[in-house]
Amino acid sequence: MTDTITEYGKTHTLGALPKKAFHEMTGLDIFERMMAGELPAPPIMVHSNIRMKEFSDGRAVFIGQPAKEFLNPLGTVHGGWISTLIDTALSCAVHTTLQPGEFYTTTSLTVNMVRPLHATSDEVICEGRIVHRGSRLATSEGDLRDANGKLIAHGTVSCMIMKPS
Repeated sequence: MTDTITEYGKTHTLGALPKKAFHEMTGLDIFERMMAGELPAPPIMVHSNIRMKEFSDGRAVFIGQPAKEFLNPLGTVHGGWISTLIDTALSCAVHTTLQPGEFYTTTSLTVNMVRPLHATSDEVICEGRIVHRGSRLATSEGDLRDANGKLIAHGTVSCMIMKPS
């Protein structure tokens, strides 16, 4: 497995976040430090060809490049790849709202694919936005669009918010 990835002139270490980061930083701070290359980025980015683009409070944007490795038997991009990208952006929108000491896990994911995505498609963009953020549950929604802004899929995510005991 690749231990680093370089993009936009920055080399990012890949791996799990240090537990100390969750205890001392907000979720948004964590993503800002990831983007700066100061904290490790998730290894799934390499194998799924998904990259971080931008983050703000309650919002996360990722880009992806479909590849022939993600094709289903019909020759279009597998729904699992589309779902992975949507889960990533929507769940990370929740992550941006975390306070120090909080963490989360996805409890449900709904994806609606409205048109096929082809491996020959250009880069796609997926934006996740918070709909509700309570003390124990958060929901977000978002969409996946092609390079021309055409809707490929949209979805929702529910996440359970927890604090370590």
